[in-house]
Amino acid sequence: MSTSAPATSPPSPGPPEPTPPASTPPERTRVRDRPLVSRLRAGQWFGVAGIGLAVVIVICVVLGVAAILNLAEARHRVVDKIDPARVLTGDLLNAYLNQETGMRGFALTGDRAFLQPYTIGENLERSTLPLLRQRVDAMDSARLSQDLAAALVRAESWKRDYVRPALRAATTGSDTVRARAATALGKQSFDELRAALTTLENEIKDQRAGGRLDLAHAAAFLTAAFVGIVALFLVATLIGAILLRRIITRPLARLSSETRVVARGDFSHVVTGTGARDIVDLGEDIGLMRRRIVHELEALRDVNAQLDEQSLDLRRSNTELEQFAYVASHDLQEPLRKVASFTQLLQRRYGDQLDERADQYIEFAVDGAKRMQQLINDLLAFSRVGRVNVEHSVVPLEKVVSDALSNLADTIDACGAVVEIETGGHDELPQVHGEPALLVAVFQNLIGNAIKFRGEAPPVVRVSLTRRDRAWEFAVADNGIGIEAEYAERIFVIFQRLHGKDAYVGTGIGLALCRKIVDYHGGRIWLDTTVESGTTFRFTLPLLEDTE
Repeated sequence: MSTSAPATSPPSPGPPEPTPPASTPPERTRVRDRPLVSRLRAGQWFGVAGIGLAVVIVICVVLGVAAILNLAEARHRVVDKIDPARVLTGDLLNAYLNQETGMRGFALTGDRAFLQPYTIGENLERSTLPLLRQRVDAMDSARLSQDLAAALVRAESWKRDYVRPALRAATTGSDTVRARAATALGKQSFDELRAALTTLENEIKDQRAGGRLDLAHAAAFLTAAFVGIVALFLVATLIGAILLRRIITRPLARLSSETRVVARGDFSHVVTGTGARDIVDLGEDIGLMRRRIVHELEALRDVNAQLDEQSLDLRRSNTELEQFAYVASHDLQEPLRKVASFTQLLQRRYGDQLDERADQYIEFAVDGAKRMQQLINDLLAFSRVGRVNVEHSVVPLEKVVSDALSNLADTIDACGAVVEIETGGHDELPQVHGEPALLVAVFQNLIGNAIKFRGEAPPVVRVSLTRRDRAWEFAVADNGIGIEAEYAERIFVIFQRLHGKDAYVGTGIGLALCRKIVDYHGGRIWLDTTVESGTTFRFTLPLLEDTE
């Protein structure tokens, strides 16, 4: 089958690829040349903040523990040492008072019933005195130890000088005068004992007053410590928030704002990062990227300028091509017609004077002139597809196919061809948007090729359609000689033929014209390589908007 495709002109050199200026991006600022804030990364700043917080926590814990221990020590001294010593001192004084009362009554009356208070006091003394010694020793006070020792010396002196002699005198029946004298002596000695115990008791009271003062101071220190801990935490939190805002939050917000300025198209805006080292590095990377984009834009502007120049050249070339097409269709055809007509006239007038070889030469000249004329007409038609400003309209394909068959009527009748039109279940072929004359050319070329490249049997051509998504898919199938799959693309190249010009007439531009027209209408055309016999061409045309 004769195949044709658009003429492929040698590719014109395109615009040079945009190459950014070969400038080496500036290096980053050295870390040691940056401000102190920008020398550490955000993670390192968080590490420093963590260490600072840990130090604050340790200080707070130590301060709190010290305050609590100080309070506990002051309370222990008052409650567990001084107060028991004061109570025991009173108990010891009461024990001696009981002994003194009992002994005086016994000494004066000789009645042993008066010895009961003495016995109670003596027992109380034996149980109280060791405990008092322990408390005084625990208080670690030399003054208290001296006062207790002095009181015990007075007690021992009272017992030696009064208690024991009075007991012996009362027991042996000594005279009353001597007993009374001993009683007077014992009262004087006991007053000295009571004075010593009172001194011890007063000293313990002084110690207790000092302990209570220390306890109050410890409580105040504990309160001040906890207030200081809370204040320290607040200050640490405030400092951390200020550092976070200065080093992380505010630099990030500033960098984001500057980046958005660049993103909106202001590539001349300089982007810099402040704060932590990560943010500074990010700002420098964005700055490098911005400068790279500026270089790319400058290169693209140069390329666009070259493209504009080449576009002007292309428009100028297209204008010259249109002028050439006009010359080819008018000025060149006239000389060709003259060549053909005068050659034929030469043959008729001098035919009897020329030999058979001369007649063959003349026939070759006439045939060449006619082929050249047909080639010029086909090339003109191909070049005018999409260039002639014809407004698209709604085209009924029923009439398009009818016009194509009407143009091929003589050929169809001459070879006895059968052309079948299948509407795919519709009443008639659909309507599309396009140029009627060009669509007629598509169907006429495809049906004409199917008839031209027939086999020995009478040609049968079947035109059918199917709806595919948002397009109509047409198929033109025949029972002809077929096309090998390896030539599926070559046949659409302009002037490409699979057969010699002596075997099948034509210029080899028909299928190239079909592809250009279908592409111009927004569809595509291809050879169906899946069929086993004959040839099937398929092409698509978009649906009308009200059909979708």
